[in-house]
Amino acid sequence: MSESALLKHPCYSEEAHHHFARIHVAVAPKCNIRCNYCNPKFDCVNESRPGVVSEVLSPEEAGERVAQAMAQLPNLTVVGIAGPGDPLANPEETFRAFRIVASLDPDIHLCLSTNGLALPDHVEEIKELGIRHVTVTMNAIDPDVGALIYEKVAYNGQLYRGREAAALLIERQLRGIEMLAEAGVLCKVNSVHIPEVNGEHLREVTRKVKELGAFSHNIMPLILSPGSFFEKKGFRAPTSEESFEVQQASARIMKVMRHCRQCRADAVGMLGGDMSQTPEMLPVARYYDKAARDAHQEQIFSKMKHRSAEPEGDWSQVVRVAVATRGSGEVNQHFGHAKEFLVYEVNDSSESRLIGVRKVQAYCNGLAECGDDGSGAARIFSETVQMLKDCKLLLCSGIGKAPASKMKAIGIMPIVCKGDIGEQLAQNARYMSYFANSCN
Repeated sequence: MSESALLKHPCYSEEAHHHFARIHVAVAPKCNIRCNYCNPKFDCVNESRPGVVSEVLSPEEAGERVAQAMAQLPNLTVVGIAGPGDPLANPEETFRAFRIVASLDPDIHLCLSTNGLALPDHVEEIKELGIRHVTVTMNAIDPDVGALIYEKVAYNGQLYRGREAAALLIERQLRGIEMLAEAGVLCKVNSVHIPEVNGEHLREVTRKVKELGAFSHNIMPLILSPGSFFEKKGFRAPTSEESFEVQQASARIMKVMRHCRQCRADAVGMLGGDMSQTPEMLPVARYYDKAARDAHQEQIFSKMKHRSAEPEGDWSQVVRVAVATRGSGEVNQHFGHAKEFLVYEVNDSSESRLIGVRKVQAYCNGLAECGDDGSGAARIFSETVQMLKDCKLLLCSGIGKAPASKMKAIGIMPIVCKGDIGEQLAQNARYMSYFANSCN
């Protein structure tokens, strides 16, 4: 597996997600399992979660969509199929779409996301087509835990329920991951963190999938789909701190992804900058200059810092810092325009590591209610503070006097700056010890 196969994939490389774009094409409507956190009948164009799409495409329509995106986005490196059902429950449509996409540009990275039930049946075709990346969503390796997560599984014309369904699914997932490793296909495992169900168990999932050859583990907080079994039964999403602790337990075993946005199945653009709901951003023209695209991507790649995802050092004393960014690995967004913040930890040696993404509603949305006295702005600001309450510094390209004063009053120091995130975190390290001491 070449270095660029990893470092140009925004979901497989933390640094790549600052620079490279991806597109998901929704050609796979059918699913072969039923998860208790999912409601496939509830799709909203304003939602951002796995399984949601605006429309299902034919493979030919998917090819047209990809060609348009490649013309608009010279930094687009990955084409993925992730639903809205399971791609391998729709193998004919999925693989035909991949063949069409590969004919547009043989250098494009093909990526497949699956629940893994049918994965062992298709590893040879995955390898033959040159699909470089496969993500397997696996929430348990214990059938008793799995029985709490999965309602039913359909395989080879037979329907399974309860522990039997979970046992079959887990067996197939583990075998599929092992076969991918043997075939030289890079495998990432996704897991949904469900408090009181699999939180403690996920480190065992990490240990097992690493043993079988998986490269990375992405542990995502539960999103309660409206109308799902878990939503009706009053299950809850984990807090940011709960998710961090579960991720940390797994990070001691293998690499853990921390920049996931839990994207729609038709997402397009940069992670954190989905363009799927703004089709006017994509041109009608489907022609692009491959040489220019390749040169543009190589220029980006040559400027990347290629930092270690998990720097070595003493992390017993840290300060958390929220960063407003529009991408490119830089502090370059105004506080009031941010719809998400990257949260880093910085230690006494000025080393930094990303620990997660906090999604918020933009404080300044261009409406009259954005003023100091607007009840809407007050509510949004309060929600933002709640999301960032564990942070002591805020790095942004700009912030109004009123929100800056309010941030300071609750113990978060806003610092207006621009430039490389890592460099700005290091340069502002002089504030770290002050805030660390003020907390003790």
